[in-house]
Amino acid sequence: MTETDEPIELPRGVALAWGVAANPQRGPKREMSVERIVDAAVELADAEGLAAVSMAAVAKRLGFTPMSLYRYVSAKDDLLLLMQEEATGLPPEEVHEATGWRAKLEVLYRAQVGIFTRHPWVLSIPITGLPVTPGSSAWMEAGLSALDGTGLDADERMAVVLLTTGLARWNGIVFSGYAAQAHDSGLTPDEIAVREHALLDAVISADGHPRLRDAIDSGVIMSERDPFRFGLERALDGVEAYIARLAKGGERSEPVLAEEDDEGALLADKRYRDARRAVRDAQRALAAARKQERQTAREARERLARKA
Repeated sequence: MTETDEPIELPRGVALAWGVAANPQRGPKREMSVERIVDAAVELADAEGLAAVSMAAVAKRLGFTPMSLYRYVSAKDDLLLLMQEEATGLPPEEVHEATGWRAKLEVLYRAQVGIFTRHPWVLSIPITGLPVTPGSSAWMEAGLSALDGTGLDADERMAVVLLTTGLARWNGIVFSGYAAQAHDSGLTPDEIAVREHALLDAVISADGHPRLRDAIDSGVIMSERDPFRFGLERALDGVEAYIARLAKGGERSEPVLAEEDDEGALLADKRYRDARRAVRDAQRALAAARKQERQTAREARERLARKA
C-alpha cells in the first residue's frame, strides 16, 4: 500500500483503456487512432494467432510505418492489454434479465466461454494481476453484483466470481485446443473424438488402468454430455449449500493456505478464528482511514493554493 499523498500514475496502456491518456502531438491524426490500431491487431490475432501480432505487422496491415504506431501505443504490452479489452468487451445485457444469482453467473460463464471460443488468443495473454481496465472491471462488477443478497461477504463473493471465471477459462483452453487441432488436421470434432477413442482403446488395459478402461468401455470419450457444464453446476451446488448454511446461522469457512499446515490446528479454535477476522477488519479500517487521510490532505492543499 502506498503511503504517498500523490495520486498514482497510471501505466500508459491502462490510461489508454480508460481514455485518459494524452493524444500524440504529431502523426497522421486523421488516418490513425488507437482504436484503428487495436482493431487491426485483433483481426490479425483472430486470423493468425497472437504470435503473428507485432507492431511491424499491425503497421503493415494499416499501411503505415511502425514508428507511426508508437506515437499512439508506445509498447507491445500496452497493445496486448488493449486487444484483450477489445476482445472481451462488456458483460452481456442478458445477465440483468436473469433471475437469481446462479442464473446470472451461468450467463456470465457462457459469455466468457464464447469469448475464448471466438478469440482463443486471449488465453495466451498472461494473467498478471487484478483487472484494471474498464471492460475487465465491468465483468468483475457483474459477477459480484450477481451475488448481492446471498449473505456472502466480500471475500466469499470474490472467490465465487474467480471460481466461475476459472472454470470458463479452463473450458476455453480445452475448446480452443480442439479447435486448433481440427483446423490443423482438417478433421471434424466427431472425427477427432473417434480417433482419440481408438488411440486410448489401443493402449489402455484393464490391468494397468482399470477405472480408465471402464470409462472408455462406457463410451465416455464419445459422450455428448458436457463435463464442463456438469462441473460448473456441481461447484455452484456447493456454493448454494454454503449460502443455505449461512442463512441458518452456520459459521463461515476459514480457508487454510497449504503452507499453513502448522496453523491448521489453531484454526479449529473459534477464538483464534475470531482474532484473525478482527485483524482483517482492522486492516480494512486502516486502509479506509488512510484513503480518507490522503483525500483530506489533497483538499487542504487545494484550499491553501486558492487562498495563495
